[in-house]
Amino acid sequence: MQGKILKGISGFYYVYVVESGIYECRAKGVFRLQHIKPLVGDTVEIAVISEEEKTGNVEKILPRKNELFRPAVANIDLALVVFASASPKPNLNLLDRYLVSMQMQQIPSLVCFNKMELATLEQRIELAGIYEACGYPVRLISVKEQEGIEGKNGLRQALRGKTVAACGPSGVGKSSLINLLQPQALMETGEISRKIARGKQTTRHTQLICTEDDTYIMDTPGFSSLFLPEMEKEQLQQYYPEFAAPASRCRFQGCSHISEPDCGVRRALEEGSIHPVRYDNYRQLYEELKGRRKYG
Repeated sequence: MQGKILKGISGFYYVYVVESGIYECRAKGVFRLQHIKPLVGDTVEIAVISEEEKTGNVEKILPRKNELFRPAVANIDLALVVFASASPKPNLNLLDRYLVSMQMQQIPSLVCFNKMELATLEQRIELAGIYEACGYPVRLISVKEQEGIEGKNGLRQALRGKTVAACGPSGVGKSSLINLLQPQALMETGEISRKIARGKQTTRHTQLICTEDDTYIMDTPGFSSLFLPEMEKEQLQQYYPEFAAPASRCRFQGCSHISEPDCGVRRALEEGSIHPVRYDNYRQLYEELKGRRKYG
């Protein structure tokens, strides 16, 4: 039998087989010997032990399309990067870290800002404009008001037919969003801590939830900080797609866009075609990578 791992808890893997249901499985010992761990999202072959009790063993892991390390999931078609427009205020430096990480793993991203009921029209326009200008699809939604979810341009349509990893910091409404997309998920949601304006961690493990026949979404633990993957500082600019065209007009080949004269990227920044928030984030991440090499 072939199925998809929906979740893994304490050595048990819950495998969904179309038309047969969910089987509680153990992984064969050979995986441990080969230092391979089944991941949520894996397509696997199982041997059924008891059809009545729906138990079995994972016999084989089929080749992975891709693999994320934080969170540890496999075969993702789209990263749904969810941030709040307010409460908590969006940390766009952290958002850029997510986007860089996903690009490095060749996983397309969709940027989703929740809690739009708390944002002014000017804030909505600015948030969408920053990321649409550099090529990312953006959805502005309100889970509380159920806005931006349905319809031709709604979030549900953008996710249809994909296996999606919902990622982002705690307290932005990922679990509440999945509850809205699939009420049967019955996921625990947490209140925002008023004292520190940060979300309480409510997602204790990664799991795959079927929202439609051919659509799955993974709710993943939230993180308030994210270290950049290992890379050379010179590689960073390739993960800022809006830098590509102006970088061709730099005087020096290999320009870092930090301090060199006649830099096309900084000229584009002055002309307004690169958003200052994105450039400031780039500089911060560049210096972080530079320091990592210096002191690492």
